[in-house]
Amino acid sequence: MNPAKRKTIFGRFRAANPEPRGELEYASAFELLVAVILSAQATDKSVNLATRKLYQKANTPRALQKLGVSGLEQYIKSIGLYRTKAKNIIATCGILLEKHGGEVPRDREALEALPGVGRKTANVVLNIAFGEPTIAVDTHIFRIANRTGLAPGKDPLAVERKLLKVTPPEFRLHAHHWLILHGRYVCTARNPHCPECLIRDLCEFRGKTGAAGA
Repeated sequence: MNPAKRKTIFGRFRAANPEPRGELEYASAFELLVAVILSAQATDKSVNLATRKLYQKANTPRALQKLGVSGLEQYIKSIGLYRTKAKNIIATCGILLEKHGGEVPRDREALEALPGVGRKTANVVLNIAFGEPTIAVDTHIFRIANRTGLAPGKDPLAVERKLLKVTPPEFRLHAHHWLILHGRYVCTARNPHCPECLIRDLCEFRGKTGAAGA
């Protein structure tokens, strides 16, 4: 895919949704961090249902630490892998209090040192909480990057590096959200909604579904 086509793709995304937002609910960097940890192998909807009640009870590292692992489990047991996630979140709270003054660090290395936080989670926090032009490659973005020809890569890290290299600077801040939302609702894994796709004519996928030009 050539640079002009990529720029047109992102231009259309921006025109359709100038200020995209993720679907996780949060009111602070810490609430976002916890929500993203919980969202691994879970839907944003299921996480939001749990955190709405949880954050009314505890929404700071100190308050969650006081709640403890077993207490936290009661709020998140509807989410997959909740026992492991509860242990990681409580351990993360301890590190935030001990090493970062109870604040979420604006630093990739420090974020990835937190239990339950990998590169993708760190990228999400850096992008959404701190406005860094990072791109967190989840299954949706990995699929779109390869399917459309936007930024092919054999694994998430390769796709991330390719996207950062080829995405025009003016689009990098919101690229993460545009691609995730497009993958979630239009360029789905099975039966993508190609007739409704706003980049259909630019996409290099040979298996387009639907009507004319497929």
